[in-house]
Amino acid sequence: MNKGELIDAVADATGLKKSDTGAAIDAVFDAITASLQKQDEVRIVGFGTFLTVNQAAREGRNPRTGEKLKIAASVQPKFRAGKGLKEAVN
Repeated sequence: MNKGELIDAVADATGLKKSDTGAAIDAVFDAITASLQKQDEVRIVGFGTFLTVNQAAREGRNPRTGEKLKIAASVQPKFRAGKGLKEAVN
C-alpha cells in the first residue's frame, strides 16, 4: 500500500473527502517526524512505537573496491510493533 492507497482507504472508512484525509495523514506524518527530530518517542498503544537510535561511527568497506572507509555517526529512526499489531498480523 502506498500513500495514495492509504488516503483512499482512510477516506472510504471515515467518509471524509480525500483532500481532507490527505491533509490529516500529512499532519500525522509531520507530527511524528517533528517528534523524532527532537529524539522523542511516539507511542501509539496497540500499534507500536517510533523512536530514534544513535548509530556510532564505524569503519566500513566499499564492496566494489574493498577500500576501507569511515561511516559517520548518525541518528536512525526505528519502529517497534506493539502487541496489538503483532497479534493482528499473526
